[in-house]
Amino acid sequence: MKFYWDELKRVDRGEPLNPGILSCQGCGAPIAMRHVLRALGKKTAVVIPACCWTIIDGAYPMHSLNIPVFHTAFETAASASVGVKAGLEARGFKDVNVIAWAGDGGTYDIGLQALSGAAERGDDIIYICYDNEAYMNTGIQRSGSTPLKAWTTTTPYTRPNPRPKKDIVGIMASHRIPYTATASVAYIDDLIRKIEKAKKFKGKGTRFILVYSPCPPGWRLPSSDLTIKVARLAVETNFFPLYEIEDGEKYTLSFIPDKKPLKEFIKIQGRFKHFSDQDIEEMEKGVEEHFERLKILHQKTHGNLEGIPTGFYK
Repeated sequence: MKFYWDELKRVDRGEPLNPGILSCQGCGAPIAMRHVLRALGKKTAVVIPACCWTIIDGAYPMHSLNIPVFHTAFETAASASVGVKAGLEARGFKDVNVIAWAGDGGTYDIGLQALSGAAERGDDIIYICYDNEAYMNTGIQRSGSTPLKAWTTTTPYTRPNPRPKKDIVGIMASHRIPYTATASVAYIDDLIRKIEKAKKFKGKGTRFILVYSPCPPGWRLPSSDLTIKVARLAVETNFFPLYEIEDGEKYTLSFIPDKKPLKEFIKIQGRFKHFSDQDIEEMEKGVEEHFERLKILHQKTHGNLEGIPTGFYK
């Protein structure tokens, strides 16, 4: 995989974030936003529904982003983005990238109907979900993205989350949109490449990118400087695979790691502290079944697994 700093220099289009953002220490969401905007450039407008980034951005006129921002209701990220795009085009601004930027609660759950509608219509927006696997802004409540048996304030250790994480990538791929992908704040070069690829599908329909974004307080990390480590472990254990899908059918794996035991990812997080060895084994079985399925789908598209970066990220 390409070296991180080389990729940053290539897309250095000015600093998109002002200093003094209002995120928690170690939050993955500002990392994701910063590099997404560096990849897209200044001709970008962002629509943000109720989520952590509503707070992180700060109050007008001192908000933290150096691009136009439109704050909207929880369930309307996609539909508001479509409206902003239509308004810009009506005024002659046809080269502006409009992105919806929402958390998992506003994507997997509350905003799914608007997102599905935009995808079905083929509206020309990029929808980005920064996935921290719970409603973190309102008190760490369970969302459709929360992993099976994970702790949240609404699924306590005595009654952990009873449902598996929703397959939002599969749901979006089923709409046959031109581009769907997963990315991570621990693999910035891969994130930048996928954002630039989504940009190339401009005018061809909705593009959806799921960015893995750890939340130190919500995941009960023992230290806020573990964000990148735990995000990298998610990929290295196959818990969060990196891949992309074109037209809902053409699968491409971005990375096949020299797999680490899932236990390394689980044990670093307090939200899983109640897990028994059996719980970890069951989760690891599901993780590996999913990854093997992705390998089969990649081979169906490309014929083999040759050419995929392997090993560990250096």
